[in-house]
Amino acid sequence: MEQLNLEQFKAEVHRTLIPKLDLEKLSRVESGQARQAVAIMIGEIIGSQRVPLSLSEQEKVQSDLLDEVFGLGPLEPLLRDSEISDILVNGKDHVFIEKGGILKRIDAVFRDDRHLMQIIDRIVSRVGRRVDESSPMVDARLPDGSRVNAIIPPLALDGPALSIRRFGTGPLVANQLVELKSISPEMMELLAAAVRARISILISGGTGAGKTTLLNILSRYIPKHERLVTIEDAAELQLAQENIVRLETRPPNVEGLGAVRQRQLLINSLRMRPDRIIIGEVRGEEAFDMLQAMNTGHEGSMATIHANSPRDALSRLESMVAMTNLNLPERTVRQQMASAIAIVVQVSRLSDGTRKVVNISEITGMEENIISMHEVFSFDKKGIGPDGRVLGVFQPSRIRPKFLEQLRVAGVMLPASMFERAQEVN
Repeated sequence: MEQLNLEQFKAEVHRTLIPKLDLEKLSRVESGQARQAVAIMIGEIIGSQRVPLSLSEQEKVQSDLLDEVFGLGPLEPLLRDSEISDILVNGKDHVFIEKGGILKRIDAVFRDDRHLMQIIDRIVSRVGRRVDESSPMVDARLPDGSRVNAIIPPLALDGPALSIRRFGTGPLVANQLVELKSISPEMMELLAAAVRARISILISGGTGAGKTTLLNILSRYIPKHERLVTIEDAAELQLAQENIVRLETRPPNVEGLGAVRQRQLLINSLRMRPDRIIIGEVRGEEAFDMLQAMNTGHEGSMATIHANSPRDALSRLESMVAMTNLNLPERTVRQQMASAIAIVVQVSRLSDGTRKVVNISEITGMEENIISMHEVFSFDKKGIGPDGRVLGVFQPSRIRPKFLEQLRVAGVMLPASMFERAQEVN
């Protein structure tokens, strides 16, 4: 049967199935038994239609309808594939996925815009969010932690659009990052030591570069006895600590009231006796309060920021502090930044889809009116291999960072040789 006719037949079976379902009764039954019962009903409906279908076509119709009733329809097979990192729906019949760092279009389709809207409503309602003409944009998350963004007409001109950012079945560990050649062993050792010694770190990078993944990995080096408070716009972090409080912003209600911003959560978190504060992404006026916290007893705090280089990250941070309208002198703001943050880590997604830590820089203080910083490690790109992979070298600058003394006082000793060896990436 042709694809279009199969979709039409599936829609007819679905229309016949819905009136037969007792959703309230199904909700009280164990999920496996409920799926089995509905599968039998679907098989009976297919048999009664007397449409010539191959066995594989019958199985596909049954599987798709079960996903429709119990899951997220055409998205379910994609969500079951752990290798897919992004699912991008540009409309009812334009679906793209990112797999292995490569973006490609697939043949998954929705019946119409209404069908896609039903799936979007199902996602956002699970986390107490809503999307309609009065509130046509929404951030939400799936039960597995994947981040979801949806935007609908009138803002989306070609129909509802949906973006899902996946975070894998479980958090990566440092060894995996080294094995993937996303970072050299020496760079990983340095960052792990900095976390243990309560040195504040800012992770910079573009969208999808791996900032959150790196933040999750570094959090594993925080001593277990410390208390953490995380602050996020949409919950993504998967930290391994026991003593942790996770906070998430809240959008305004129908009347446009009740919104809770990151700055409010950050100010409140200071009253919760945190040892460290982890900000999923600093993006506004909360930057000033973050610097204040890092300078007043919350050393070792971490955050991510969108920027193309360590120097750009500091410029963006300075612009965010200006959003507070406190009219602070430029030099005062930069002194706060230089005092609060010791390390800026730059991560990037390269042309072959791989993510790498391309720069670790140390902030060393102020020179006149400028924040002084220097590279400790960098990734020097050498070219493209015959298989399209990026070739390069993780290169130390051979400059010993000033915070080594801080590491020594904290009982962390690093060999001097680690700042001399380069590691080639093939």
